[in-house]
Amino acid sequence: MNVVDVKDLSLTYAQRPLFENLDFKLKQGEWAVLLGRSGVGKSSLLRAIAGLENEAITAGSIVIQPNFKIAWLAQQDGLYPWLNLIDNVQLVHHLNGTKNAETREQALKLLFQVGMQKHLHKPCYQLSGGQRQRVALARTLMQQADIILMDEPFSALDAVTRLQLQDLAGELLAEKSILLVTHDPQEAVRLGDRLYILQQKPPYLSLLTAFHQPRPRQWVAEQHQLQQQLIQQLMEDSL
Repeated sequence: MNVVDVKDLSLTYAQRPLFENLDFKLKQGEWAVLLGRSGVGKSSLLRAIAGLENEAITAGSIVIQPNFKIAWLAQQDGLYPWLNLIDNVQLVHHLNGTKNAETREQALKLLFQVGMQKHLHKPCYQLSGGQRQRVALARTLMQQADIILMDEPFSALDAVTRLQLQDLAGELLAEKSILLVTHDPQEAVRLGDRLYILQQKPPYLSLLTAFHQPRPRQWVAEQHQLQQQLIQQLMEDSL
């Protein structure tokens, strides 16, 4: 079943066409990864799917499976420094006035799941980048969404922390439907079920490959070759 169906989509940003007649489908439980050069419209496509770029859509349609909720996990963790970690995780309930003992217990459980049990007493400014992103991941899980749009959520982290967060997201979001934007070919190969390249010229979106092995994947020679192929195609798209 398709949970997101983008058909004949044309998107314009700042009076500049990003792409035209783009088709894309996200299947239930699938992790689709979107790569491409900066400025081709990857984040704009995510924002359009989230309903944040309606004015930029000049043609086509985006259909979300009825009753399916969408959550966003971005590069910037978006933590509120005046809130403690538990209230940051249960932010949706904090803002809606629905916070109670049950939501607090759920937030606490999620913080334990993402490995933050030793840091609950700390204010946000004392957390490392990786720790902050763990809290952001817990906040995303708290929303109980069916579809997660991930916009380079690990790109600002060091290499080891990035791998750890990829593993954690792969475990905790395993059953979700994911659309991940990344500039990192290695991340794409580790996490994606389907890998797409978004280009500045037709065909704007092309499926590069599909995997059937469990994620996150261990690094093998074949995946290294695919990473090199991704890098080569990205370089060619810049010419």
